[in-house]
Parts: sequence; structure tokens; C-alpha cells
Amino acid sequence: MSVLRIVSYNIHKGRSATGSRESLADLRLGLYGLRPDLLFLQEVQGRNERRSSLDAQHESLGAALRMQAAYGCNAVRQNTDHGNALLSRFPILSQENQDISDHRLEQRGLLHVTVQINGTPVHCLVVHLGLFAGSRSRQVGALVERIKRLVPDDEPILIAGDFNDWNNRLAPLFVQQLGLCEVFVVAPERAPSGPVVPRNPVRRITRSLRGLHGAMQLRRSIYEPVGLFAPHEPGRIQPAQELAMNGAARLSLPPRTFPAVFPWLRLDRIYQRGFAVHYAQVLQGAPWKQMSDHAPLLAELELP
Repeated sequence: MSVLRIVSYNIHKGRSATGSRESLADLRLGLYGLRPDLLFLQEVQGRNERRSSLDAQHESLGAALRMQAAYGCNAVRQNTDHGNALLSRFPILSQENQDISDHRLEQRGLLHVTVQINGTPVHCLVVHLGLFAGSRSRQVGALVERIKRLVPDDEPILIAGDFNDWNNRLAPLFVQQLGLCEVFVVAPERAPSGPVVPRNPVRRITRSLRGLHGAMQLRRSIYEPVGLFAPHEPGRIQPAQELAMNGAARLSLPPRTFPAVFPWLRLDRIYQRGFAVHYAQVLQGAPWKQMSDHAPLLAELELP
């Protein structure tokens, strides 16, 4: 068994939340302190011909953290390019960057990296989805198709990144079609004194049901199988339809991660299949609010 520390972070091209200063040196120090085993990064500059200090950020971070690096270039400009990256303490078996751009205004890619952890291949997919709902739906469709085509059903999967899904409408696709679970749904809550305790179910349900109507809808949302819910009300942020341990569906909202100074929008996710979730946390406040416009996610997962 292996307990892994997973971090997902949109690093804003190595600039602070406001973009007024470089933050790559602070990022190296902060990420080093987290001791990640797998690091899913978005908005990584692979090339910056104007500022050498911001060039090859995946290589710079990988060298500082002593991790192997895979980079997928998505957006190419005259003097720069940027995309997604995966940093790994484990051997990288393969990597491929799939273009999932939906229109000319946004260049998006899906970085698929397979790493070997104690003899087990683990599929790591780094995503940064589009700003438009239609684009995100089509990009998730491409992601689902790729996984069904290339990933055996018995091999573990991690999908992490910036989903730009503030209305939380993509979660059912991951649950229904891929059998994935968002880590915050099943993660225990660590008490201030140290021990891990179960999340308070009353508090969870209360938070999750804000904006929903009626006890009947609560009962149906918790106990009916995934896919049998009533249609979503347009424009409302919807709780994720996730699978509980017994296979039933329950409500949960992903964490707020944007903007880092005062997180309000729920943009970032970590989905998994084949792991036990020990812990999940949004890293808020100092020093993280000064390093990027997103707050990073940290999860501890156990691979049997």
C-alpha cells in the first residue's frame, strides 16, 4: 500500500494573483514544503523568451522538487507558450498531450501521463477546460472517450485541474460514465487536535442544500441512484451527484478555490478511481493567496 500526496494547482504562469510580480520562487518553496508525490499543474509556461526567470517552469519546479516532469503545450504565442504539466516522484511510463481546443479563442489540451507506482500503472490526466459551458461539455466528452479507449477498467485514475465548472454541471458525467469520485466527497475531516474524524453529516447536508427546495428533494437527492434526479434549475449552482461507499448518490459541493485572495468560485477538482481518500484540503490564506489567482488543492490518497 502507498499513501500519496496529490496537489493540483493553477499557477497563473508563475505570477502573483494580480499579475504584478513573479511568484515562481515562492511557488518552488511552497510546493517543496508540501512534499507532493504527484503535482498536477495548469497555466505552466514552457517557454518565455522575454523573461528567462519564467522560462521552462515545469523543468524549474521539477529540479527543485526532484521530480520527473511532463509538459503539454497548448497555447502558443510569439514569445511564450503555456499549458499543463505533471510532476511525479515515480517513473513516467508514457505521456501524450491531446488537443481539445473547441474554438480559436481558447487553446486547451489534455495531458495524459502514465506513472508506475509499486508496479501499478496509474493514469494521471491534467486538464484545464474552457470558459464556455458548451466547450467544457465537449471537452469532457473527449476526456471520457479517451479514458474508455485507452485505460483498462481495473487501472487507477487521477484527473485533476482547473475545470472552470463553477455551476458544477459536469460532475455527473464523471460519476456515471467513468465511476470516478471527487475527493472532497469521501474525505474524512481532520480535527484541530490531529485525529481524523468523519465529516459531520448534518453540517455537510446543510451546506449542500443551500438553494434547494424541500425535504422531498433532499430525500430523493441522497437516496436515489445517480441519473434519476429531477432536471437542474437553470443558472443555479448544483451540488455534485456523487457515489457514496454503498453506491447510493449523495450531495456535495466541491471546494471554493478562486480567487485565491477570497475564494468564492468552485473551479478546481481532483477526481479519482481506485484509491482510498485519507484527506482533502484547500490551501487558503498566506502564503498561497499571494502566489497565484487560484488556491491549490491537497489530497492524501492510498493506493492498495
